[in-house]
Amino acid sequence: MIDVQDLTKQYAGRTAVDRLTFQVEPGQIVGFLGPNGAGKSTTMRILSGFMPPTSGRATVNGFDVFHDSIAVRKSIGYMPEMAPLYTDMRVKEYLRFRAELKGLSGRAMRHRVGEVMELCTVSDVRRRLIGHLSKGFRQRVALADALLHKPPLLILDEPTNGLDPVQIRQVRELLTNLKPAHTILLSTHILQEVEAVCDRVLMIHHGRILANETPDKLTRGLRAASVVQIEIQAKGDDVLTKLEALPNVRKATQDAEQDGWRMISLRVEARQDVREALMDLVLKQNWKLRELHRQLPSLEDVFVELAAADRAK
Repeated sequence: MIDVQDLTKQYAGRTAVDRLTFQVEPGQIVGFLGPNGAGKSTTMRILSGFMPPTSGRATVNGFDVFHDSIAVRKSIGYMPEMAPLYTDMRVKEYLRFRAELKGLSGRAMRHRVGEVMELCTVSDVRRRLIGHLSKGFRQRVALADALLHKPPLLILDEPTNGLDPVQIRQVRELLTNLKPAHTILLSTHILQEVEAVCDRVLMIHHGRILANETPDKLTRGLRAASVVQIEIQAKGDDVLTKLEALPNVRKATQDAEQDGWRMISLRVEARQDVREALMDLVLKQNWKLRELHRQLPSLEDVFVELAAADRAK
């Protein structure tokens, strides 16, 4: 669906995108992850046919983004971070106007506008002025606009930026529902969003790709330590010492104590699982255990480690 080879974009001597190479397969939701200024939006504008690259090439649905930009735009539903909505138009009026610009007319146009309003849950506000809508509803109208011409590929730039937690969850559910009919490239700096909906992650920093893998493989391959949290009833001043004596436990820290129950966090060496040895120790010491939870490194941990390694080069 997307094929990018050595893509580079420079502004006045500054490299915003630095020899990117990656592919996105049909039917995937791919998270394009990185901090503000990493090159995500520039890459998306190039892929959408709105900006030429300095060098390299990219194809979308088999069309070259530079030489076949009109065909590329027909294949893409692009939702920029700050969608240029016409705030003095009503929702239904605006979507009909946009549908006509995209070549729809008559009964087919009216039917499709009704479909996308229902899909993006903006039917109830169809007669309201866009300028009077909340940020969440404006984002939904922008997404409905992107879906009007049934594009095989959706490119979404920060679709949950500025939304409250309820609205973010609604967007997540919508993206999951769209997956069977669309390939989605999702740009965000919110790592929880990527973990929640994406099949694969592209991590970008200073215009370069740091990682291209599934979220699970990224977190399991991290060199950083994981954490095991336990809640035990155990007497004595040497409990933490005994826990730290377990193989592969870096440090044991008591986080809290309530009614004789001690909440303790164990920092564990990367790729090591100490739960079996921990249970043996609990039984041997005759401690009472009512919670044991292993917390693997998050995508945030992955990005911090990879970015630090990139800066050190």
